[in-house]
Amino acid sequence: MANESTDVSKLLERITIDPDICHGKPCIRGLRYPVDMILELLSGGMSKEEILADYDDLEPEDILAVLAFAARLTQVKRVQAAL
Repeated sequence: MANESTDVSKLLERITIDPDICHGKPCIRGLRYPVDMILELLSGGMSKEEILADYDDLEPEDILAVLAFAARLTQVKRVQAAL
């Protein structure tokens, strides 16, 4: 389990937040690929291989980093509907 945590931590280092890049949205390795864009591509049905073929400077670990980042964002204790 410790190796898994280390692996995820290493992946999450690929996600950067810089106010000068994409208005501070979380991006991949300081590139102008926001996390939400990659998630939209995946949820739209593109495979990891298709995304990597379309965006030459992305690496397989970048896609895993996006998924790990999204998974961390969903780890909340409670979701409450707005009234």
